[in-house]
Amino acid sequence: MGEFRPVAAVLLYLAGSWRVEPTVRDLGSTDEGSFTGTTMFSPLYGGGLLHHESGTFVVQGVARPAERTLRFLPDATPGTADVRFADGRPFHDLDLTSGRWVTRHPCAADLYRGEFTVLDTDRRRTVWRVAGPANNLVLTTDYARDWPRTA
Repeated sequence: MGEFRPVAAVLLYLAGSWRVEPTVRDLGSTDEGSFTGTTMFSPLYGGGLLHHESGTFVVQGVARPAERTLRFLPDATPGTADVRFADGRPFHDLDLTSGRWVTRHPCAADLYRGEFTVLDTDRRRTVWRVAGPANNLVLTTDYARDWPRTA
């Protein structure tokens, strides 16, 4: 994919609104889905960012509203974060100091392998590969900063 852009302060980099364009490809069938929406990273009381993603998910021609909320908490160094589900359960670690990060998240019997890349100050990509008895998916999300920057 080329060059990655190192991030010195991950929470500062993520803050604000991003347009998101995720796609979901089921490797076990021909099903594909897409999502159109926005992700907002807003300040959390006590530090960190609240990540709220909302939009429309379309699969097999059927459109449904979709949303999720995560918490990005400060970690040991400014280029890193501890990512948690809305209820506080751990999700994954994140270290963008090199501009690229690979992490894992076990979910029941499935394993999620995430790759995060920073392309430039206003574009980034996340790819989750999910393998296990329940899922065989690739979820790719392209993010573009929604200007003007809101944070």
